[in-house]
Amino acid sequence: MKIHFISIGGSVMHQLAIALKRKGYQVTGSDDEIFEPAKSNLLNEGILPKEIGWNPANITADLDAVILGMHAREDNPELIKAKELGLKIYSFPEYIYEESKDKKRVVVGGSHGKTTTTAMIMHVLRHLHKDFDYMVGAKLEGFDQSVNITDAPVIVCEGDEYPASTLNKHPKFHFLFPHIAVITGIAWDHINVFPTFEIYLEQFRIYIDKIEKGGILIYNTADETLKKLVEEHHRTDIRYQPYHIPTHHIDNGITYVNIDGVEKELSVFGNHNLLNLYAAWYVSKELGITISDFLDAISSFTGASKRLELIAHNANTNVYRDFAHAPSKVKASMQAVKDQFPNRKLVAVLELHTYSSLNEAFLVQYQGALDKADEAVVFYAKHALAIKHMPDLPKEKVWEGFGSNKNVTVLNDKADLDAWLHQHIYQNANLLLMSSGDYDGLDIKAFANEITK
Repeated sequence: MKIHFISIGGSVMHQLAIALKRKGYQVTGSDDEIFEPAKSNLLNEGILPKEIGWNPANITADLDAVILGMHAREDNPELIKAKELGLKIYSFPEYIYEESKDKKRVVVGGSHGKTTTTAMIMHVLRHLHKDFDYMVGAKLEGFDQSVNITDAPVIVCEGDEYPASTLNKHPKFHFLFPHIAVITGIAWDHINVFPTFEIYLEQFRIYIDKIEKGGILIYNTADETLKKLVEEHHRTDIRYQPYHIPTHHIDNGITYVNIDGVEKELSVFGNHNLLNLYAAWYVSKELGITISDFLDAISSFTGASKRLELIAHNANTNVYRDFAHAPSKVKASMQAVKDQFPNRKLVAVLELHTYSSLNEAFLVQYQGALDKADEAVVFYAKHALAIKHMPDLPKEKVWEGFGSNKNVTVLNDKADLDAWLHQHIYQNANLLLMSSGDYDGLDIKAFANEITK
């Protein structure tokens, strides 16, 4: 197979390029900018483009496929040439499906928890030495790639609701046609793509329709919106497996779960992780795994990167880094840390970094999100607004959005955030750092190490 990637430098695109190269395909690519770590990864595999930029000469009639990344625009000269030659042009998820037509396809969708649930399934399968392919939106411990395509009989995919490509604006998870589908929960997000909640909700109805006949939908009944959607949008040609928070207890900061009479100590905690674990169990069960083997494997799962990741600690202080940014994710992470350590003070830092979170009209969705904190700060960088071409966001509007909580401080200057962090005493306290950004370049890891020495 001879394949060319337009926008090969994307965080997931370059991973697919590497996977196909390792499978033995002839892979080329182009991009107008390639950053680390993609640049070094492609260089090490021998498929880094020799020149930066677009060149129609890269597109030849003997190509078996052209894979188009989100970064490429409709007027891309290579895309125009590919159309003129009548070549097969795929978005990333469309090509994943092409490579997995003969596999059993597991797809994990949902507004929150999909990365962790996918990671849990992958962890269990690897622990039990099962042969499988995968596609996940994060770097996971024990896996050198976030995408792997081989001749394995099973593929496990994180199902993203973001658009597939510049040519196809439908969500990525509409193109994967699962045999085993999961929906972890539904909470409005990506308002730049889905301007109303009803439009967002419709994407999950379509996802359910994409499940292969005879397949199964595993869904979270603790989410009332999802539960109602499934009840109203019921198919008779697939099976349904509801799940909820499994039986468990917490002892001295350690969570123990009990499923089907089998109890096991976990390395993760929080109701959202317990929900994700239960979904992963039902997927594993469909793949022929016993509850004893599942719990033996999942007990060593420590979490996906930046998902309640413990980055520093001592006897009386834990510092967690978390990817939470959407309201539902923030609430879940806050609740998890407070439930696990009810006698410790909780200090929370939330950075607004996404288009939705920086939109003044969306801020009301965050009402009460930080109420579990003893002290909290909401931070946003002014240049993040400028990069996204968004209007100024007044601090008072942010404070009002979070419910005018007296425990919440709003800051938009990195120096002020640094000063706020240093003014607190972290004795018998947990610090929860939530962001999909980098706090305007503030060295959070260094600060975490400093306060736990």
